[in-house]
Amino acid sequence: MTDQIPQQTPALPLTPHEERQWAMLAHLGVLANLFSGFLGPVVPLVIYLIYKDRSRYVAYQSLQGLVFQLIWWVGGGILTGIVWAITGTLSTVLVGLLCIPIACAISAMPLVALVYGVYAGIQCNQGQDFKYWLIGDWFRNTLTD
Repeated sequence: MTDQIPQQTPALPLTPHEERQWAMLAHLGVLANLFSGFLGPVVPLVIYLIYKDRSRYVAYQSLQGLVFQLIWWVGGGILTGIVWAITGTLSTVLVGLLCIPIACAISAMPLVALVYGVYAGIQCNQGQDFKYWLIGDWFRNTLTD
């Protein structure tokens, strides 16, 4: 009896429809933040790890979605907490009351990220090559190297 190691068959590339679907789901992972508060970046990360070898398009879109959510949702949430803490502390000397409009504007960062992520998902589902502002070109260059 010989022990043979089963050979792995190479993963088949995704069809264009599957690419659009998984890219859309990577961007719509931002919706998971509504239910968990922090699991949104996990969705594009998992999609990237599963499909990175099967589709460069899905890899590109999921990496964009991951970094975008880390910056705008997680980073925005932390910044919002810090700004409100400073505003609350300064309110004891009345200066903080002037900071309330700024704190409210910064509080909208995660909501803007939510809308932009849904927009990105819709664009990918329609077959358009979506690129986030500032990070899209960087990831395209990273994946082509």
